[in-house]
Amino acid sequence: MAMTLRIPEGLDDQLDELAAREHTSKHSLLLQGAELIVRARSRREDINRGIDFVMEHDAELLKRLEDA
Repeated sequence: MAMTLRIPEGLDDQLDELAAREHTSKHSLLLQGAELIVRARSRREDINRGIDFVMEHDAELLKRLEDA
């Protein structure tokens, strides 16, 4: 899928410098950034599901620990 992305000038300059240092393209850097965001959000969702599971299935135990 093609898309147009408008990047602020300062950020664009920083991407140019980073791409040159890493011998890669800005396109590649932006894809890496997008992948990091997707993974971080997915991990946060996994953690929240885990917490919800524990809160639901161990509610009685947690209540006893709270009262101890």
